Amino acid sequence: MKADIVENPDTNRSPNSGDHLLVRELTHRVNNELASIIGFVSLVAARSASDDTREALSGVMKLLRHYAEVHRALQMPTYSTVVDASAYIRALCQSIRRARLNESNIDLVLVERPLQMRSDRCWKLGMIVSELITNSARHAFGGGGGTIRIELSGSGQFAQCCVMDNGSSSNSGAPGDGLKIVEGLVRELSGEVAHRFGADGALSVLIFPIGAETHQMRDP
Repeated sequence: MKADIVENPDTNRSPNSGDHLLVRELTHRVNNELASIIGFVSLVAARSASDDTREALSGVMKLLRHYAEVHRALQMPTYSTVVDASAYIRALCQSIRRARLNESNIDLVLVERPLQMRSDRCWKLGMIVSELITNSARHAFGGGGGTIRIELSGSGQFAQCCVMDNGSSSNSGAPGDGLKIVEGLVRELSGEVAHRFGADGALSVLIFPIGAETHQMRDP
């Protein structure tokens, strides 16, 4: 994601609200704890005399690293910058696929077009996409495989993100904390989201303003 950041000297400032500082500190601590756990598992594996144990612990370390990648991708940005949202969502989806979906035989398909927006809005979009993917993976497939498809595009001053799956579980539409988080983040983006759940799958459509400052920078 760093390679896609375009610095803006006038707005390249660190958020200074207490909430932002708290979230960043908690994120930092979780990153450190994950690194400590991975290091501990690595040490135990190295000391084990059993090939089976070392192989099993190697799989645990691999999974922990994938979850750490997801966590890093979802951490709050330190500075206000302009980012390539499509590249960010692509990297996020790759991390989520490795951590959560491959073992469940769930395919994740992303269709995206180049789209720039401010890093704080892009981060909230990433949180929304992550929650919707997680909701589908947990409830849509009833333990079987399937496909989750994400489409991201922009038109004028607005962005649209669609997350859909081809699941048929009766639990697909069950409300939960994940969808409440999504609705809260959508409000912070001044956007709207609509959900549709049925026997042939689920569809969530998010529409929100890209942001006046970013739009002007994209279309001088």
